[in-house]
Amino acid sequence: WLQEISSGAHFIDPNTYVTAHSFEVAACAAGSAIAAVERAMDGEHCFALVRPPGHHAEADQAMGFCLLNNAAIAAANALTSVERVAIVDWDLHHGNGTQNIFYGSDRVLYCSVHQEGAFPRTGWVDEIGSGSGRGYSLNVPLKKGATISDYRAVFTELFVPALERFRPDLLIVSAGQDPLADDRHGSMCLQPADFGVLTRILMGASDLPLALVLEGGYGPSHGAAVSHIFQALQGKRIAGGEAGEPRRSTRALIGTLKKVWF
Repeated sequence: WLQEISSGAHFIDPNTYVTAHSFEVAACAAGSAIAAVERAMDGEHCFALVRPPGHHAEADQAMGFCLLNNAAIAAANALTSVERVAIVDWDLHHGNGTQNIFYGSDRVLYCSVHQEGAFPRTGWVDEIGSGSGRGYSLNVPLKKGATISDYRAVFTELFVPALERFRPDLLIVSAGQDPLADDRHGSMCLQPADFGVLTRILMGASDLPLALVLEGGYGPSHGAAVSHIFQALQGKRIAGGEAGEPRRSTRALIGTLKKVWF
């Protein structure tokens, strides 16, 4: 897959390229994620606004715009001083790399909500971990067109109970805002304020400060979504995200996961 193009970049897979500066930039992104986690462990909410993203990168392979797995590196570093780390991934795409890195570990709880069948076509309900890690991966593949009603139900009925049961020492969020309705990379229907709502739900799930790490997000309203996340972290009231009933498909999926996972 090493294909040279006129800009001096080299594609290492159909949608991931590197340049002479890529390692330095990726290392800075991973280091920023570590710094965000350290600040969270010191008691302060922190958001690492980094590029490139990381959650598709495997332990030994770059993939899907991602060179190094920022959230996983930060979690692994934190595990040298804490016992348990939870990672919640709300990116449109499943974080296959993050899941696989910790798939056999009972010290990391990985919770992902993502668009069913989207790249990289992983993250199905039967992917629950292996060995000591069995029961520590929770995947919720939602059908296209999901709104905050669907996401709110997933968070309150699945993720919050899982976090309460796991009792992590640290909570990392792989914060990809590509489920926004105006993001051409997907087919979800979230609005900018909805990400503030999801942030507040996680804040209410425990008294742990959040360490957020930027993943995807490519639409015109991405900046507004990040602004709402910051407002939530600052304790401000979030307008929008009105309560509604999740779709029948979401309700059925949640029911299945409650039986399988809990």
